[in-house]
Amino acid sequence: MDIEERQPVPAGPGPGQPVGPRTGDAAGPGSGEPGGPPAEAAGAGRSPLARRVLIGAAVGCVVLGGVLVLLPSTGPGGAPPPSPGPVARAMTAVGAGAPAALPDLAALIGDRETHLRAHPRDDQSWAVLGTAYAEQARRTTTAAYYPKAEKALRTSLDVRPKDNAAALDGLAGLAVARGDFRTAKQWGEASVKLAPKRWTAYPALVEAYTGLGDHKATRRALDKLLALRSGPVTQAVAARAYWDRGRREDAGAAIADAAAGATTPSQQAAFLQLGGQLAWERGDVQESLDHYRAGVSTDPDEHGALAGQGRALAALGRTSEALRAYRAALAKRPAPRHALELGELYEKLGLPGAARVQYDLVRELVRRDAAGGVDDELVLGFLEADHGDPQEAVRRLRAEWDRQPGIAVADALGWALHRAGDDAQALTFATRTMDKEHGGEMRSALYAYHRGQIERDLGKTGPARRHLAEALRINPYFSPLLAPAAQEALAALGEPPAEGLPEPSGKPGEAAEGEEESGDAAGAAGAPGTATPRPAPRPTSSDPAGASAAPRSAAAPAPERPATR
Repeated sequence: MDIEERQPVPAGPGPGQPVGPRTGDAAGPGSGEPGGPPAEAAGAGRSPLARRVLIGAAVGCVVLGGVLVLLPSTGPGGAPPPSPGPVARAMTAVGAGAPAALPDLAALIGDRETHLRAHPRDDQSWAVLGTAYAEQARRTTTAAYYPKAEKALRTSLDVRPKDNAAALDGLAGLAVARGDFRTAKQWGEASVKLAPKRWTAYPALVEAYTGLGDHKATRRALDKLLALRSGPVTQAVAARAYWDRGRREDAGAAIADAAAGATTPSQQAAFLQLGGQLAWERGDVQESLDHYRAGVSTDPDEHGALAGQGRALAALGRTSEALRAYRAALAKRPAPRHALELGELYEKLGLPGAARVQYDLVRELVRRDAAGGVDDELVLGFLEADHGDPQEAVRRLRAEWDRQPGIAVADALGWALHRAGDDAQALTFATRTMDKEHGGEMRSALYAYHRGQIERDLGKTGPARRHLAEALRINPYFSPLLAPAAQEALAALGEPPAEGLPEPSGKPGEAAEGEEESGDAAGAAGAPGTATPRPAPRPTSSDPAGASAAPRSAAAPAPERPATR
């Protein structure tokens, strides 16, 4: 274990005190995750959790009770030890890569800004300030904080160009928050090269390798992280990585343990929100809603959980409540993805005017984020593919694929190509999302649905039927629009033929006339525009967690979609 992880977490510096190892403060960026197993269990029980969470909390409390017997119950002079203040709490959180409460973040930022005006050469305080700015941007969806975070972190490197792992970690985490995975990889690998036994660079590297589609490097980074550190933050990282690898049970167990071990309400709310997302993806809509509600109850500033409530309530048919939840989430923290989901829900409800308002808001928010260096190309790509100009979506997503060819980009680009009429090429990307050799191990209803619709338009009825059915098995509620559309497409395809395989004809190796091609090949079945007539509508879709727009009528062929940009 790294020596810095054995240092106790202090109560935090007061205003005007420098931060960093030179002053004895171990809570800056890159210090160990706060506490060991006893401290992680202290936050359990703040809200209803799944059975595993309750068991974990109970075991943690037993361990904590045993440890407390060995610790002094009073401070100097018999007084109880003081509780850490907001600056110290935020310092500990940002140093461990954990969510921090917004009031605590504001206190920490003000404290470090005041200190740096008097001590502008304190590289550790610059690193703390930059990391806090990045967390403020993430929690408030205010991209304007990201340039401030970058400036502070680069100032830390200017003051201390060598042996400054804290600044390197901060820059890697900042790049992940912006969706810039190539830059995150560069900073994260530089930090690991500088301090191989330091665990704090690995969470950003896991995210970066995933975004770049390097699944082998992702596994190596995760294994190294788990070997170096345990605790709620690393368990949450592992949960996301397990889900991407198709290990749904392991992902659920890891995030339940993370929520049980959270040490602050902000941490617990963030982990509950992720637990709700995983429950949604596997089709457990009520469990998903329970997690989201618990997250909002634990920390009202957890806007992702509030939008998640809207998603789950819409799936349960509680439309009025869903609309209220989405509106509340966007009023508190406007995010492009949530605006797109709400717009598509309006469109499903037959309110095209309200939908267009949300689509315009998506474009406005994407422009705002781009000014802060945030990459929202996936959201914008889905918006253009389904509600704007599919050719523009293809152009943007091809550029995104060149920058960072991850599985999520492959799915979005394949769908955009499908919407633009190029189903032959679309299939090459849709196949990749489910190809284990390329890291496509996630069991995603949306990925399966997209592939099934592309195969249907190519006349590959067997594979199309299989993948559309798989989408409904994974999550029968994956979208209030697309789940019914998948059912309609399956009905249009009909049951598979009852008779046996046709007798082969022609030369050896040739397919018999009318024999169906395999849907597992990455190649195309003819040039674009030569697919068989479409037996079912081609509906739209949004990002993996979202709803979608209404399908076209099955009675008419899909019209050319005019460009709107």
